[in-house]
Amino acid sequence: MNKHGKIGFDNITEEEVGVPLTYGTEAFLSKEYAEAEKELLWPKVWQMAGRVEELKKVGDYISYEIADDSILIFKTGEDEYKAYHNVCPHRGRRLVDTPCDQNRACGNKRRIVCGFHGWTFDLEGKNVHILDPQDWQGSLTEESTALSPVKVETWGGWLFINMDPESEPLRDFLEPAASILDAFQFEKMRFKWRQWVIYPSNWKTALEAFMEPYHVAGTHTQLLKYGQFYAYSKSYGLHGVSGFDERDKSMKMAQSSSVTRVGAGADPRVSTYELARENYETVNFAASTDTLVAAAKRLVDELPEGTAPQDVIKHWLASARADDAKRGVIWPDITPENMAEAGLAWHFFPNMSVLQGVTFALCYRARPYGDDPDKCIFESYAIERFPEGEEPETEWVYAEPTAEKWGSVLAQDFANMEWVQKGMKSRGFRGTLPNPHQEQKITNFHRNLATFMEGRGAPKVLKK
Repeated sequence: MNKHGKIGFDNITEEEVGVPLTYGTEAFLSKEYAEAEKELLWPKVWQMAGRVEELKKVGDYISYEIADDSILIFKTGEDEYKAYHNVCPHRGRRLVDTPCDQNRACGNKRRIVCGFHGWTFDLEGKNVHILDPQDWQGSLTEESTALSPVKVETWGGWLFINMDPESEPLRDFLEPAASILDAFQFEKMRFKWRQWVIYPSNWKTALEAFMEPYHVAGTHTQLLKYGQFYAYSKSYGLHGVSGFDERDKSMKMAQSSSVTRVGAGADPRVSTYELARENYETVNFAASTDTLVAAAKRLVDELPEGTAPQDVIKHWLASARADDAKRGVIWPDITPENMAEAGLAWHFFPNMSVLQGVTFALCYRARPYGDDPDKCIFESYAIERFPEGEEPETEWVYAEPTAEKWGSVLAQDFANMEWVQKGMKSRGFRGTLPNPHQEQKITNFHRNLATFMEGRGAPKVLKK
């Protein structure tokens, strides 16, 4: 359990988590707050920096840019990684140039050479060449001339970094979310696509657009014909999950997942396919798979009219599982209880979201862009299980926030984010009023954020 206690923030009981709260706009609009994040937040937390599959050979590296810091992550051996601050200890030049209008730097190096004076380092961070070392009259030490290390660990195929040498292990930071989601075996998934954009909103504004399904009825109105989207939201320490409540058991599976639900309508064979297809095609071919959609399309031919919804789902998933097995994609065994607790989508504190399925996941990350609190780097990518050797080759692609580039559902979300950022600046805005049940994941985020930020912007209980 992490230093913030059982449910992620200090002096709050389980009973108090779902109370109505409000909080102001400082965390979204204040330049001073954004500056404080550089000292109080980003150097103190584990952050997802990339995927293991991006580093295939020894010497492969990627950079992770966060605020004023740049981190280099190297593959140094079989399942071994090292991370360093991207700075030469001599005069402070960045070792690898990382222009702020690029998502990251990448490449392969067995030796890291500073372009200013040629100081050279090996993959262990040790300085192996200094021009004219005698000029320092013996005052240089191995420690003072080595690269500054950064902690790096892996979970689920993701690479995480932490700049705080005294931080807890990654596993402790991620719990209990990690234990709940281990069964999905994200480490066996690979990139399907990955895109990014410089977007005109604060990183928190962007991330929160994907942290609750409460907005479906107002934003994604085309989805309402496929079913109900009443949602729950729950805190798990620093992290949180959302899913669909079982107000109508005939319409939903026990696991409350968007990708294993029966759609609305008289014939669940038809509506299940319609919902699966809609999820897939309008969320940039990420919120399902070809196999799941194809198996759903066959339901009307393989099952008799009048088949009960739960039997439709059972047949659909068994059929898709068998189809995948034939092509070398083996599904993990996840118990119904585990699926129920895993819900629909997770927020990993501070800036990562994952909407998971048995064979795929749709992921989001948002980070500050320069010193402007009104801009962020927003990223989305899909990972999926593929037959061994058939993983697609992908790279980060800059994509303007349009339906053509991102799919209609994500474009609808983009259409909100910028105007939320602008709207919070209105003199008439009195502060956020998150839904205590359906947006608890967001209030949990802000409570935890306030803990790191020394109480700044902490939510306050609404008076009844």
